[in-house]
Amino acid sequence: MGTSADDDIVRVSQATLIGLARDARGLPLISNSVKAQMAGGHLSAFRGRGMEYHESRPYQPGDDIRAIDWRVTARSGDTHTKIYREERERPVLVWLDLTRSMHFATQNCFKSVLAARLAALLAWSSVQHGDRLGYLIFSDRRHSEFRPARGRRAVLHFIRQLVTHSAWDDSLGAPRDPLAGLRALTRLRQVARPGSLVILLSDFRFVDDACRGQLTQLARHNDVLMIHVHDPFERSLPEAGAYRVTDGDASVEIDADSERTRRRYRQRYAHRFARLERLCSELGLFLLDISTADDMLVELKHGLGLQGR
Repeated sequence: MGTSADDDIVRVSQATLIGLARDARGLPLISNSVKAQMAGGHLSAFRGRGMEYHESRPYQPGDDIRAIDWRVTARSGDTHTKIYREERERPVLVWLDLTRSMHFATQNCFKSVLAARLAALLAWSSVQHGDRLGYLIFSDRRHSEFRPARGRRAVLHFIRQLVTHSAWDDSLGAPRDPLAGLRALTRLRQVARPGSLVILLSDFRFVDDACRGQLTQLARHNDVLMIHVHDPFERSLPEAGAYRVTDGDASVEIDADSERTRRRYRQRYAHRFARLERLCSELGLFLLDISTADDMLVELKHGLGLQGR
């Protein structure tokens, strides 16, 4: 696949995403080593891989009575306990938002490009550390998904689907679908196997009460890592100047010379992000916030508590 001047700025480059395999070795997303910063400042370890049934054996003093195998106990006449072992492979599902609001930038690259790089980095980490990778990529017009699979081939398949996704070409021409995020979240909840690590990358502008219901169900049996991607311009305006912003359909001019305008602009963003933080705190979701102006690898390591490892 050829390259262009737009690669890694307004669309992703296959070579860049493949090259992230080197950086991924320092990001072990396993239960013993990863701690994530939850909204509210609490540190909590991922649950990690699920547990699968191994065998039943005669009850021994000290066994958890909740693990008694009542069927074998009834059949044999002797009390038996179920023995579980950690699953060797955990499903990791990467859920990536490429809707129109993600194709925006004032610094370095589009939010969609940053989200795609983060997705590829975490995908490489997952398979390098023995997990199975699956994904859901969605835009206003197209949805694609892949069941969890092992190894390098799974990541390369993900990267190919990501690089060739139609969202990069029709981001400003496709009609906006306000329900795209909810539908993709509903589908994610339907396909996520209990014990999975689910990674969501988005600006989460669409999150409402209906989405909260899907996230609540998703979080009951899975670890959920939400990576909020934003551009610095969305958070606060520069201190002077007039700026015209467009989404491809409509445009608006913002007067940044007014302190009142700048203050109200900051407050709107802060209010929206605070709602997202509260949602994550209440549901026990892990939340990271990364901007297009950040060094994504540094921020990811810091957010996951991996600095100095």
